[in-house]
Amino acid sequence: MKNVDVARHFEEIGDLLEIQGANAFRVRAYRNGSRTIEDLAEPIAGIAANGEKALVELPGIGKDIAAKIVVLIETGTTPQLEKLREEVPPGVVDMLRIQGLGPKKVKALFAELKVTSLDELKAAAESGAVADLKGFGKKTAQVILEGIEHIVHVGNRFFLAEALVAAEAIVHDLKQLKSVTQASVAGSARRRKETCGDLDVLATSTDSSAAMDLLGDHELVEKVLARGETKQRVRLRSGIEMDLRVVPDESYGAAMQYFTGSKEHNIVIRQRTQKRGLKLNEYGLFRDDELVAGETEEAIYKAVDLPWIPPELRENRGEIELAEQDKLPKLLELKDIKGDLHMHTTATDGTASITEMIEAARERGLKYIAITDHSKRVTMANGLDAERLRKHWTEIRKIREEYSDIEVLCGIECDILEDAELDLPDDVLAEADWVIAVLHYGLKQPGEQIMKRLLNAVKNPHVSAIGHPCGRIVGRRPGADIHYPDLFKAAADHGVLMEINAHPSRLDLDDIQAAAAKDHGIPIVINTDAHSTTGFDVMQYGVYQARRAGLEKNDVANTLPFNKFKKLLKRS
Repeated sequence: MKNVDVARHFEEIGDLLEIQGANAFRVRAYRNGSRTIEDLAEPIAGIAANGEKALVELPGIGKDIAAKIVVLIETGTTPQLEKLREEVPPGVVDMLRIQGLGPKKVKALFAELKVTSLDELKAAAESGAVADLKGFGKKTAQVILEGIEHIVHVGNRFFLAEALVAAEAIVHDLKQLKSVTQASVAGSARRRKETCGDLDVLATSTDSSAAMDLLGDHELVEKVLARGETKQRVRLRSGIEMDLRVVPDESYGAAMQYFTGSKEHNIVIRQRTQKRGLKLNEYGLFRDDELVAGETEEAIYKAVDLPWIPPELRENRGEIELAEQDKLPKLLELKDIKGDLHMHTTATDGTASITEMIEAARERGLKYIAITDHSKRVTMANGLDAERLRKHWTEIRKIREEYSDIEVLCGIECDILEDAELDLPDDVLAEADWVIAVLHYGLKQPGEQIMKRLLNAVKNPHVSAIGHPCGRIVGRRPGADIHYPDLFKAAADHGVLMEINAHPSRLDLDDIQAAAAKDHGIPIVINTDAHSTTGFDVMQYGVYQARRAGLEKNDVANTLPFNKFKKLLKRS
C-alpha cells in the first residue's frame, strides 16, 4: 500500500471517531499519525517490514497505531475501520464532502437531528431545523444547501489522483501474470480528466479466468459486483467501481480507442469510418465482415486518415481538425518541468523546514523554486505579517547561499482581500523575488467585485502570477465568478503569469481556461502548492491538466532554464 492510502485510512478512522464523539486526544492521535505517514519520504510499507518498533520511532506513531499499520499493510484493512463503517451510516460520511462541514458539525447533525443521508440533511436545512441547531444558524444552513446542490451537480466522482493510482496498481499486477500479454487503463482516467466516475481496464490474455481471479482477490477490491467470462465489475475499497475487460489481441487497439472515449470524440471517428464504407466498434474496424484494423489504435486512426491522437485531447474540441492539418501539439511532459514556484514551510502551514523543502526539490531534479508562505489574512495557517515575512526571507537568503545547484526565490502567497487591496503593502512586496496573488476568501462575491480584485492584483507592479485563479475545490466548492477574457487580456498586457495549481483538489486553471490563457499568449506556470516534502509529487497532475489544454513545453514558463525564466519576473 502507498503512503497516501495508509494515511487516508487513519484519517477516516479519526473522522468516524470524531463523528461518534470519541475522546479528542484519541481522534488527534489518528490525525497526527495520518499526517506523519503522508509526509514520509520513504514507503511506510518498507518501515513496517522491520516491525512495530521501527514504526514507533516515527513522530506521532504510538504502539496502537503501529500495530494497526502492520495489519493494514498485510490485509488491506483494519477491523477497527470496518467496525466504524458499520456503526456510522455511509450517508453521514457523505456529509463530510460538503465544504465547511467538518466532523464536529457532522457529529451534531447525526446525534441531535438524527440525519443519516444527504437527502435528510437537505430536508432538515430547508425546514429550519439546521439553522435552529446550536452553533449553526441560517448562514450555515444555506452553505449546506449550496454544498449539497454542488455535490449532486458533480455526481459521485473521484479525484483522478485517487482513481489513477488504484487503476495503475491493478494494471501492474495484471501484467505480472504470465497469461496476460497486455493491460492498460482506459476511460476518463486515461484521458486524465480531473475526476472519474468509474474505471476501465483492458487486457489481453490467454487465460481470462486467471485475470478475473487476480482482480477479484486484489487487496484494493472490496466486492465483486458481476463476473462473466471476459468482463468483471468490482467495487474498490475507495468506493469507485472498475470494469475489467479481456479482449482478443486483434481487438485490443479498437477496444482501447472505443473505451477511452470521449463519447463526443468517438462519434466523429465513427462518422469518418462510415464515410469510407467501414464500421467501427470495440471489436475492430470492419469492411462488411472483414477485419481491416483493430490490433492497435494507430491502425484505427490511420484507416480514417488521421495520426494517432493523444488521449488527453480526445474531447472533440478541435483535435480532429488539428490532426487533419498535421498540427497536433507536442504535449508537455513531466520531465520538461524545471521549477516549482508555489510551496509552504513551517513558517505558516507547511510541515517541513526551508532546508527540507530545498532538499526535496533537489532530489526531484528541480533547478529553481520559490518559497511562498501565506500572508497574514490566512490566520488559520498562521499567515505572515510584514515583520515575520521579512525575517522569513532573511532566513531563506541565508540558507540559499549554501546551495549552488538550485535557485531559491523569496516569495509570498499574498491574499487579494475582499476590498480588492493586497494583504501586504507595496514596499514589502517590492522586496520579494516572486509574488503569487490569490483569492482565498469572499469567493461568493458578485462577479463585478471578483473582477475588481483580480484586475487590481494583475495591475500591481509587484505581482508575478495569479495562483489557483478561481479558488475552486474540485467536487466540493465551485469557483468564483470570473470573466476570463478580461482577466487574460489584463494579464497579457501586464506580463502576469497564470497558474495551474497541480493539487488534485484544485487543478485550477482548468483545462478549458488554460487553453484560453495560451491563446492570449500568457505563460502558464504549473505549481504543486506543496505543504510537505512529498507534496512535490502532485506535479504530474498539473502536467496532465496542461496536456488536456493542449499545452506544449514552450507554453509553460517553468520549463525554462532559470536564466531565461528570471526574465519573466517583474524585477529581473
